[in-house]
Amino acid sequence: MASTYTTNLQLEKVTTGEKAGLWGTVTNTNLEILEQASSGYLAVDVASGDVTLDLDNGSTSNGKNLFFKLTGTLAGNRQFIMPTTAERIYIVKDATTRSSSNYTLTVKTASGTGYTMPVATTALLYSDGTNTALGMLQKSYVTHTAAYTAVAGDQIFCDTKTTNAFTVTLPAGAVNDEITLIDSQNYFGSNNLTIDSNGSEKINSSASNLVLSTNGQAITLVYANATVGWIYKTNSAS
Repeated sequence: MASTYTTNLQLEKVTTGEKAGLWGTVTNTNLEILEQASSGYLAVDVASGDVTLDLDNGSTSNGKNLFFKLTGTLAGNRQFIMPTTAERIYIVKDATTRSSSNYTLTVKTASGTGYTMPVATTALLYSDGTNTALGMLQKSYVTHTAAYTAVAGDQIFCDTKTTNAFTVTLPAGAVNDEITLIDSQNYFGSNNLTIDSNGSEKINSSASNLVLSTNGQAITLVYANATVGWIYKTNSAS
């Protein structure tokens, strides 16, 4: 009877009486796979297009690493596609740059739902073999000077002085999503920041856009529910 392979890491399971004289080779390969899954690091350039990871039977492969650093200058929306059927935990670091601030980077399997990475963050993600979701997120602040569509978890220095007033559009919300926006140039009083509710969402129970017009203002919005939408977690001004 031929070997079989485990679901999540494709470790080889040798049938009794098979592969005489090769057990050492199989065991060593399995140990290398376990090492890759527990501490493997891979830098992946996603600049030119979507990247799909492999999960090969009985050998090391790129989809068995633990930590992925995604690099390159995005020229469009990109997907980083994890192996289907494997139940795994991954750590993904977004080290890309965006030729347009609105390009997105999503981690997912080929057929399931995924997680869209906030810019310059590191995420602990888990996959049930179909859907990929966030476990923990290490955030960083990024600066925007022009219209931008936010993603959950964004922490944004909003610079309305260098260019002009602009609008940040909120994403579709899920309970506990947060977005932070800060007047990094102390200039909202002269050039306002508009927060667009994105049509289907509300801000503080209102369907109207929110305008920040106080110098030094800093707010964090958290999504509560469909009735009230995004509400203030904090709202302060210098």
